Amino acid sequence: MNNPPARPLALVTGASAGIGAELARELARHGHDLVLTARRVAPMQALADELHRSGAEATVIAADLSKPGAVVALLEGLANRGRAVDVLVNNAGFGAAGRFARMDPGRIGDMLQVNIVALTELTRLLLPAMIERRYGRVLLVASVAGFQPGPHVAAYFASKAYVLSLGEALAYELRGTGVTVTTLCPGATATEFFDVAGTEKSIMARHLRRMMPPEEVARLAYRGLAAGKRVVITGAMNRLTAMAGRYAPRPVVLPVTERLMKED
Repeated sequence: MNNPPARPLALVTGASAGIGAELARELARHGHDLVLTARRVAPMQALADELHRSGAEATVIAADLSKPGAVVALLEGLANRGRAVDVLVNNAGFGAAGRFARMDPGRIGDMLQVNIVALTELTRLLLPAMIERRYGRVLLVASVAGFQPGPHVAAYFASKAYVLSLGEALAYELRGTGVTVTTLCPGATATEFFDVAGTEKSIMARHLRRMMPPEEVARLAYRGLAAGKRVVITGAMNRLTAMAGRYAPRPVVLPVTERLMKED
């Protein structure tokens, strides 16, 4: 593996809030420059100013990854700045809750465009240059939801299962190239996720004693990314949840998950 540049450049999607913003801060603390991208410019600009004060270069590029063509436009904007991406953090994503047959097809399509299509396009388009340089790190943000089916959040859980499967396969494909792929699987995190997904009144959202702070998720994610770990599941309880989701009988998993995701 080649040595990384003095200040590697990290591209973080979904960097306007939550886990994405904390991952940007964590990367800056460990000597990375940043390109921040999301739909909302104002919070990213505030974050960029904060990172500048800490000594990191930080550039903001607005992008709505739910729109076809957004990935190509984003990469064109990056190319015009003349620096190669050394670390790709595919964090952008959101959930959508409800009975599948009653959900807005447009919202499902937007979610799959962000959670699956844009993530796949960015990874595919940036990997070849990383392989050629024999250095690069990719972080795909999945979820413990990816280990099991999720009634009432069916498409979201399925999208995260895709991310987990893709990440594990790519990590294996890329062994020996100098490029690593790490898939992050957080559990419930204290972000705006539940409000955006429409699950703020679910039993899970209302009765969890403690949601992991996003800065703790980011710290564990960076540690795993730096070590080249294949999968990072944040926290002992989340590891148990993932194991149960993967190995428990479906007649047990499905009603329990449905109960947790329905309104109290």
